Amino acid sequence: MTLWTICALTVAVAIALFDLWALLSVFRSDKPLGVRLGWAAVIVALPVIGLAVWGKFGPRAVVEPPSSPEHSKG
Repeated sequence: MTLWTICALTVAVAIALFDLWALLSVFRSDKPLGVRLGWAAVIVALPVIGLAVWGKFGPRAVVEPPSSPEHSKG
């Protein structure tokens, strides 16, 4: 095996692992099923671009700030 082949395989495996991580994150999110399936389709169809787009715009858990006045006291 040449150095070029080893580098290409390393990059391919890294992309596959990041895509798997993204897919697991998508399906663990609390978004509606249609949204999760849409993101999964984008990630699978476009592994590099889909991963980048999901990383920028994908579903994320939004933590709501405390709404109780007791929590707002400092």
